[in-house]
Amino acid sequence: MADDPLPPQTHARSVDDRQAMGRALRDTCARNLLADWKIPNGRADPIDVLIEQGKTRLIELLPVRYGRMTRSPFAFLRGSAAVMAADLATTPITRLLVQATGDCHCLNFGGFATPERRLSFDINDFDETAVAPWEWDVKRLATSFVVATLDEFDKDTRLDLAQSVARAYRESMAELANAPVLETWYRALTVDDAGVAESIGLDPAAVHKAGAALKHPTSLITVQDSGGAEPRLKDEPPDLYHPPANEAAAFRASVASMLDQYKQSLTPERRVLFERYRLADAAYKVVGVGSVGTLCGVALMVSGNGETLRLQFKEASRSVLEAFGRASPYANHGERVVRGQRLLQAASDILLGFGVGPRGRDFYVRQLRDAKVKPVLDHLPAKDFRRYAETCGQVLARAHARSADAVVLSAYLGKSDTFEQTIGLFALAYARQTEMDHAALQRAIKIGRIPAEAQDF
Repeated sequence: MADDPLPPQTHARSVDDRQAMGRALRDTCARNLLADWKIPNGRADPIDVLIEQGKTRLIELLPVRYGRMTRSPFAFLRGSAAVMAADLATTPITRLLVQATGDCHCLNFGGFATPERRLSFDINDFDETAVAPWEWDVKRLATSFVVATLDEFDKDTRLDLAQSVARAYRESMAELANAPVLETWYRALTVDDAGVAESIGLDPAAVHKAGAALKHPTSLITVQDSGGAEPRLKDEPPDLYHPPANEAAAFRASVASMLDQYKQSLTPERRVLFERYRLADAAYKVVGVGSVGTLCGVALMVSGNGETLRLQFKEASRSVLEAFGRASPYANHGERVVRGQRLLQAASDILLGFGVGPRGRDFYVRQLRDAKVKPVLDHLPAKDFRRYAETCGQVLARAHARSADAVVLSAYLGKSDTFEQTIGLFALAYARQTEMDHAALQRAIKIGRIPAEAQDF
């Protein structure tokens, strides 16, 4: 790789030097400038951005994607990371880089099982990860809380949620700046009991269910007896389905080829584990909002004694951030996702890897498990929403500190409330922009400019 895939590191310099570097960033971008949002001259039509992005996606799934995005401004925000990335690129930045998530919103966090079989709360979506300005993740996360609660809370409460994200980020970064370097890598937020879950705004019942799944693994995807020697994934359209009969053999062969490549991306001890299973079946899977239209699927693996392992393979294409910063140094975008995830997450899936699969596309692969806690934000009381916003801000700070210097960032952020005040103002302003863009999507569908299917999602 000709280019360094990581942000530059400054930790070997003295603390005084690094604090001075952080304060100097205020000359590059004063903190109050982070509040700025105004429509730039020549701003691309957001619908044109979505149409252009759709050219690389599965055309048959585009109506599903647009149908899901039209349900609300928040659904639009979830599916329009490319639109917001283009807008963020026009705003003031400090030029300090991190491994950014690229699509940091309030539903891209959750609880999942670590390799040590603990439940950990962390970021859980890395499709758009790339080296980019740290501000972009914070702004998108804060904005998401405002947009997600447009019909729930008044303006002051929504502003408080955005400020809570930024305040927690600033305070956590200050704590990390004063902690040993290794603590950034050891720190994780475990949610093994209902008390911890409730303290961060999660449903304790969901945590209990996930904990039980660790002891008695199951899957949300059903395996049925096919009447033959091999088990088979049960079709559950429109979310899970097999290819047509005339495409089945080619699809399975391409999945098998991808898994052979994927195996080589694993470390030797994990490759040994993977080789204890064989491919029994594979099917397409439709996931999320922003990912709809990318090629995703499930591979059903079976061991000699009949145990099943479900692997999700998900297409990885160019990050929406790359057009406005560094190009990926990796030949395979699946590798970009895997490397970014391992850098950002406190603990990652032991079977996380990558390869080239169906239709010659790049993929990353991970276990598909139901030992996870998905945030349920509908009708959440304001106090729980605030706790959840604070937790997401804390987790994002820890994730950023793994690739950037917490001392430098903390010196820039300072000890006053200036940072959270400015991020709150940006979030309110961009939430209004999202409402307008969502309305533009609705108009485009109404006049037939883009297709959409009604979605119960």
